Amino acid sequence: MNTSLSWIKAYVPDLNVTAQEYTDAMTLSGTKVEGFEELDADLDKIVIGQIDKIEKHPDADKLIICQVNVGKESVQIVTGASNVHEGDKVPVVLDGGRVAGGHDGSKTPGGIKIKKGKLRGIESFGMMCSIEELGSTKEMYPDAPENGIYIMPEDAEIGASAIEALGLNDVVFEYEVTSNRVDCYSVIGIAREAAATFRKEFIPPVVTETGNSEDVNDYIKVSVENTDLCPRYCARVVKNVKIAPSPEWMQRRLASVGIRPINNLVDITNYVMEEYGQPMHAYDLETIADHQIIVKTAQDGDKFTTLDGQERNVDKDVLMICDGEKAIGLAGIMGGENSMITDDVQTMLFEAACFDGVNIRKSSKRVGLRTDASGKFEKGLDPNNAKAAIDRACQLVEELGAGEVVGGTVDVYGKVKEPVRVPFDADKINILLGTEIPEAEMLGYFEKIGLEYDAEAKEVIAPTFRHDLFRLADLAEEVARFYGYDNIPTTLPTGEATTGKLSYKLRVEEVARDIAEFCGFSQGMSYSFESPKVFDKLLLPADSPLRSTVEIMNPLGEDYSIMRTTSLNGMLTSLATNYNRRNKDVRLYELGNIYLPKTLPLTELPEERMQFTLGMYGDGDFFSMKGVVEEFFEKIGMKKKETYDPNAGKPYLHPGRQANIIYEGKVVGYLGEVHPEVADNYGIGERAYVAVIDMPEIMEFATFDRKYTGIAKYPAVTRDISMVVPKSILAGQIEEIIEKMGGAYLESYKLFDLYEGAQIKAGFKSIAYSIVFRAKDRTLEEADVAAAMKKILKALEEMGIELRQ
Repeated sequence: MNTSLSWIKAYVPDLNVTAQEYTDAMTLSGTKVEGFEELDADLDKIVIGQIDKIEKHPDADKLIICQVNVGKESVQIVTGASNVHEGDKVPVVLDGGRVAGGHDGSKTPGGIKIKKGKLRGIESFGMMCSIEELGSTKEMYPDAPENGIYIMPEDAEIGASAIEALGLNDVVFEYEVTSNRVDCYSVIGIAREAAATFRKEFIPPVVTETGNSEDVNDYIKVSVENTDLCPRYCARVVKNVKIAPSPEWMQRRLASVGIRPINNLVDITNYVMEEYGQPMHAYDLETIADHQIIVKTAQDGDKFTTLDGQERNVDKDVLMICDGEKAIGLAGIMGGENSMITDDVQTMLFEAACFDGVNIRKSSKRVGLRTDASGKFEKGLDPNNAKAAIDRACQLVEELGAGEVVGGTVDVYGKVKEPVRVPFDADKINILLGTEIPEAEMLGYFEKIGLEYDAEAKEVIAPTFRHDLFRLADLAEEVARFYGYDNIPTTLPTGEATTGKLSYKLRVEEVARDIAEFCGFSQGMSYSFESPKVFDKLLLPADSPLRSTVEIMNPLGEDYSIMRTTSLNGMLTSLATNYNRRNKDVRLYELGNIYLPKTLPLTELPEERMQFTLGMYGDGDFFSMKGVVEEFFEKIGMKKKETYDPNAGKPYLHPGRQANIIYEGKVVGYLGEVHPEVADNYGIGERAYVAVIDMPEIMEFATFDRKYTGIAKYPAVTRDISMVVPKSILAGQIEEIIEKMGGAYLESYKLFDLYEGAQIKAGFKSIAYSIVFRAKDRTLEEADVAAAMKKILKALEEMGIELRQ
């Protein structure tokens, strides 16, 4: 999007800034200026002069000597131009001045400096200029001669600045407009932003609906078959059309943004497109069959010839503007050759419509044609802008004497787009921005950009041309950009969501990784997709609930056809791969989900449960794996003692070397040696051990709260006991008795001997524990320890345990 500063000033009259000040301020307020071009940057000391006298050069047939009145003086200029005459007013660059480039249209960086000199012996004190030497082209100044000096209007003031008279004392800005700010694809939209940025008054053009006493419905009928692709279509008629050049002010504004002036009618449509951001199109009403407009999609295989003479292939997804017999325009892209405006036009139809942006973009790509109009439509225009734009065009038609406007408008508008109401809370905006901006100041910003405020409902009413305002955060952005991002103080973030802290679940999983890697395990990852054959390899019975799986509708193959219900297959497969590659002492861990269906066939998503799976072979045994589990539990704050139930009943584990892990009465996982037959099924040639912890089960027991306790000041008292224990009694059961009966002074206990052999009677084993007592506030006496030991020994005897003497 480009605009000239002079055009912006037409709606913000008090705007008095330099190009750089404008660029910096607009960029900071959210309307990014990519760059600017000062049209007179390379022009200096160029005035309007009048040729008073012309004489032939005595020594050159193609040169003439001109005496030129430049206001305060008359200067002699030698030129080879053939199109000048006495009395002509021309742009003259004086001695020491600069022009932008050569007569051939080439530009020189920094311009070309003009000095007095001699041409074939005759002194020349300046140069008369062509439009190309002033840095422009004949396309932008249609009245300029093909080759020769530019002739100024007869009413031009002698001695005045030619740069100003030609509208070259201007700056053209190039903007990078985001796609959600469609309103800024117009000069009015940019001017509104400039007025708010510089705290100036915004004065938009006053549009009045013009027209004679006739009814436009007597001239044209409009029907829209696809209201989704064309929510609004406005049409007006102009009769007694008079084709002529547009006025100089309009030509200058169009030329400043790179649009070539053509004639009054074409220039009006282009002018309104730039001013309002609403593309328009004009048709010759006499070429419209039945004087009827039908907006509908084309048929597959149709062909259509556009204004540029190219035949386009269209299909059922391309929206067309049709008359009673044929297509006359590609909606939102380009009109047809069969309805183009010619110099013979008598009655003209103006079209201002709103089309679906996505469809226009796809249609533009489909037919291979992108225009300024389609570029605007594909952003998604405001349908409420169409009526104002077409009224503005008709107003200009009457002001320029280009025709007689017929009264009324054909307006096909289905579902009217209403303004969006956004709840407003100044305190929340200040919290969000870290500012203390008064509510009245915020409302002042809103008023500057056309937002209204409903004080009773405490809602800001966003006009329909603002497609980007829906929630409080959008209002906060408006406040921030006009308050000034550079004025917003640095504040610390508030709230847990902004501190960068891991969630509780992820913190527990992080500890699991740390403990596993500290104990020598490497992380592995395996597929969540598995084969049904896995269950046979794991020796699962036919009625095992683990065989109830989620089947994949489009699997990669049978080996990846179900979602896993156990994490063991992936771990054992990885251990087997390492074993077959002769890797020794392998330790792996994985954190991955299993997928347990709630019902089959599926009526809802399956339950996903994170499993912490450990596997190893080589250096280590059952108790090594148990130690890793206990280290993990201690690290996540599970302070109570976990117990182990050897009656786990896992068919894939060794029947004598497996256990469920129980914490506060809940099974939170299992561990054990892999069943020899299962290890053989996977090709693992030595003992392998696994542990699986169900992470959701331990979440309620984990805690990261830690309480400091000082170093003990008083000595400990130690007692050792050696027992003959039936083999059916587990060490964990003995430890449970010690914990329960040890009393308040029990500090710790440790198993230091376990013996089975000929010296112990059959069916029994020898177990020895060291038990430590300590008080925090005094030195323990013998009576304190004896009482606790008596309770422990009595409870052990009741279990059938004998104390060794």
